[in-house]
Parts: sequence; structure tokens; C-alpha cells
Amino acid sequence: MSFETLIVWVVVGAVAGIVLNILMGGMRIGLGGAILIGVVGAMISGWAFDAFGIQLLSGLFGTIVEAVIGSVVLLLIFGVFRKY
Repeated sequence: MSFETLIVWVVVGAVAGIVLNILMGGMRIGLGGAILIGVVGAMISGWAFDAFGIQLLSGLFGTIVEAVIGSVVLLLIFGVFRKY
């Protein structure tokens, strides 16, 4: 993985995490948490959308939208396990 690719992953993760933080009503996870949730969400959605052959949008905006969707799924999964 090149340095530029790493920077793009961090930026996409940060934007997706911040958007998710706004959508979820201010979870107070901090920038590091937002980046982590966004990057993991992007990995989840990238895998799932590729597996099912789905492409929502193209380009950086599409990647951010997919990362937000993956982040929501990630937090839903954590929410289910937190109840137990």
C-alpha cells in the first residue's frame, strides 16, 4: 500500500466517521475514533458491495457514502453485542 493510498483511507474514514457522528446525534468518539470507525466501515462496505456486485456511486463521494453505510452497519452490530 502506498503512502497516498493510506492518506486517502484516513481521509475517507475521517469524513465517514464525522458524518456518522452527526447522523447518530453526537456520539463523542473523537477524531481518532471517527477515523477508525470510518475505515473499518469502508472495509466492511467495500467487501459487501463487491460480493453482491453493487455499485452505488463512483469516485470519492461514492466511497464516502459506502463508508458511511458500512459504519452504520458496524455500529448496529456493536449495538447488538453490547446488549448481551
